[in-house]
Amino acid sequence: MVLSASIRAIRGSFSMNPDPTSLDRLHDIVAPSPVPWWPPAPGWYYVLVLVLLIVLVLLIRGFLRWQHNRYRREALAEFARQEQRLRDPAQRPAALATMAELLKRAAITAYSRPAVAGLTGQAWFAFLDRTGHTTVFARGEGAKLAGAAYDPASAASLNEAEARVLAQRVRHWLRHHTSEFEQKDAKAAKEGLDLPASLPSRPSVQNGLGRAT
Repeated sequence: MVLSASIRAIRGSFSMNPDPTSLDRLHDIVAPSPVPWWPPAPGWYYVLVLVLLIVLVLLIRGFLRWQHNRYRREALAEFARQEQRLRDPAQRPAALATMAELLKRAAITAYSRPAVAGLTGQAWFAFLDRTGHTTVFARGEGAKLAGAAYDPASAASLNEAEARVLAQRVRHWLRHHTSEFEQKDAKAAKEGLDLPASLPSRPSVQNGLGRAT
């Protein structure tokens, strides 16, 4: 019995592959435990704080810009009401006069009364072109609008198509002019400065209708 067991053991030892590179000697790979996603590495906290600060600055800038542009929204709303009156020849002169007055009031609100109120004629048209990024006012549209505003006979002589061309000029300026605040904002962003925490109160454009000079 002992002899037979020894013989079987010897045979089994010869049956094993002695090659150390044999696949028979491979064992299952033990994968390491997965790295937990929380808590994150300390560097991610700094990244998160930086992102939150950037978002906060953008939100503050957006709110200040929206708050400042209240006068612009009011002016465009009043402009839309006056534009509807251009269809009626009887109301057309009054509508054009109101648009011209609205244009002056919006400019006073956007740039301050001392800088705008005294502008007339070519100086006023040049100001509109410079701040509205256009050239139409100095080339004749401004004179037509001024004539329509202060001369009812001149306004009555305009047909609906001509009146709507003038209205388009006014709408374009109201939408696209660069206000004093926006100029300061662009300069501050270029120089890496912060906007003021608050803005000086802006008068309502609608409240100023009838008082623009």
